[in-house]
Amino acid sequence: MKRAVSISLGSSKRDKSVTVNLNGVEILVERIGTDGDLEKARQMYLDLDGKVDAFGVGGVDLYLRLDEREYPLHAALKLVAGVKQTPLCDGRGLKHTLERRVFELAKPQLGDVRFKQAFIPVAADRLGLAEAVSTVSERSVFGDLMVALGVPLPIYGIRNFKRVARVMLPIVSHFPMSMIFYGSDGAEHEPKYEKYFEESDLLAGDFLFMRKYMPKDVSGMTIVTNTTTEENIALLKERGAKTVMTTTPRFDGRSFGTNMNEAMLTAYAGKGRRLSDDELNKLIDTLGIKPTVLQF
Repeated sequence: MKRAVSISLGSSKRDKSVTVNLNGVEILVERIGTDGDLEKARQMYLDLDGKVDAFGVGGVDLYLRLDEREYPLHAALKLVAGVKQTPLCDGRGLKHTLERRVFELAKPQLGDVRFKQAFIPVAADRLGLAEAVSTVSERSVFGDLMVALGVPLPIYGIRNFKRVARVMLPIVSHFPMSMIFYGSDGAEHEPKYEKYFEESDLLAGDFLFMRKYMPKDVSGMTIVTNTTTEENIALLKERGAKTVMTTTPRFDGRSFGTNMNEAMLTAYAGKGRRLSDDELNKLIDTLGIKPTVLQF
């Protein structure tokens, strides 16, 4: 049996292990949280290097991609600097393939959808999803400056977002770990920036970022997210969400992060390296990988 392990800086409360069968190939998929303990995560990478088929890098990105350019996050790269054999997957491949195609792949369940306004709390690490959302929304609002940096300025439209990103990403590239790792438990804060949530009929992005300031009432909204547990889905249903779509498949009630899913596909392919966007897209089509749509 092949084995893909996501070592996450996130909470161990969200750990999960499941065996997935892809076209007759069994893969043990494991997510292991280290509760923000950098040294524990670093040692785990070293201990398992060469012993598993692929690593998922959870809780932090190694690179941020803007169009055809990638910006290294130097603090995160130090975390995995000792890994020599096992491929490292931080999920950026699936973020620019599977998430970019999310509405295309979900069309059988959703049909042709249009939204008045989309709010993406943080898009810097999910440009593919941001572009997908922009194609189905009359207006897109990006909250990166507000949610990630505490600067109360929304960004309107994908073009403006890219302009800001081109200025910011070379700086973000040198941020310390304390500024690029957003916490281990995804705990809620008091609702903030409610205006942008409440004016939108589509919310999209990482669930932990979304939950941070999410209002108590999201009635009638469509939510496109990921890395959700059964409890997370129950929370969104309780708050009135109309539709919840997780950009990756659900396994045993859980949608793993893109890093875990990319590690799973990398283990399946058995090439001993990260997969290209073209290779990922072929596997998405061949294996029937698609989002999960839940309608309440």
